[in-house]
Amino acid sequence: MDFAGAYSPDNLAFLLEGLWVTLKVAFISIVLSFIIGGIVGIIRYAKVPVLSQILALVVETVRNLPLLLIIFFTYFALPEISIKLEIIPAAIVALTIFESAMLSEVIRSGLKSIDKGQMEAARSSGLSYTQALIHIILPQALRRMVPPIVSQFISLLKDTSLAVVISLPELTHHGQIIYGQSQKYLIPILILVALMYFVVNYSLSLMAQRLEVRRS
Repeated sequence: MDFAGAYSPDNLAFLLEGLWVTLKVAFISIVLSFIIGGIVGIIRYAKVPVLSQILALVVETVRNLPLLLIIFFTYFALPEISIKLEIIPAAIVALTIFESAMLSEVIRSGLKSIDKGQMEAARSSGLSYTQALIHIILPQALRRMVPPIVSQFISLLKDTSLAVVISLPELTHHGQIIYGQSQKYLIPILILVALMYFVVNYSLSLMAQRLEVRRS
């Protein structure tokens, strides 16, 4: 093992470049998947005729597919129908599709966990269904959704490493390039990559805990 060589300034800078790509791809995917998953989850909760059934079929299909297969599809299969995406957009699309399906179920379950009497009471007080959902049901459900939503975000951040199969220049990919230069770099680089993932994900967990305390 050669820790000094593995942790040279150039190698550390190269790993940080990969970490930046990981964070960028994860952040964009998280924002998009939260918006899309939220819309899908609310539609399914509201049981909009026909649309909710179609979305349920799509969600269950995506949830039961390997993320790796979705990544392969967005990067290798879409060009066959004249939709060519560069590596980073392809990774974002794949992660967003997969995570949207997961989050939609989290959000739907969170909404369903609120007692039905809350909706009935809100409606009887003169609020429309939409008003009751936005002002009464959703705020309560969000408190319960925080832990599973953050858990999904952490999983998504880790799942960005799967995009190494399409050569996404993220943290794991850059780590592979460095330890490919020398077998002595393997363990030091893997330790450092693991530490970087841990610091980011643990920070997210702490933020979620604080947010949950403030909401309670």
